[in-house]
Amino acid sequence: QVRLVEFGGGSVQPGESLKLSCSTSGFDLHYYGVAWFRQSPGQEREALLCLDRVGDNIYYIDSLKGRFDGTKNRAKSMVSLQMDNLGPDDTAIYYCAKTVDTTCSSSSTDYDYWGQGTQVTVSA
Repeated sequence: QVRLVEFGGGSVQPGESLKLSCSTSGFDLHYYGVAWFRQSPGQEREALLCLDRVGDNIYYIDSLKGRFDGTKNRAKSMVSLQMDNLGPDDTAIYYCAKTVDTTCSSSSTDYDYWGQGTQVTVSA
């Protein structure tokens, strides 16, 4: 059974860092991509980046480069998202999701399994 579970969210102050983790089971990270999405209140869910089969980051928001970094640990079936220099605009529910096939995409319809989400709040 495929399952993804996010954890590591919380409340931080502007400028601080946070690391989210996504524990996966039921599929092999070697054959699928895993993406991070977020959804702010009243906003559409947006794709942040996808870790492809080999673990390279494919960014869907250019401004995140140098601030957000995704990593894959196949041995632990874990995917992580390191977020630095957070600001109030980063406040959202963050989700990890598995690709339907081997290809990363910015479209949520190309992902078939999702975690439940973890809340990140950035405020002074």
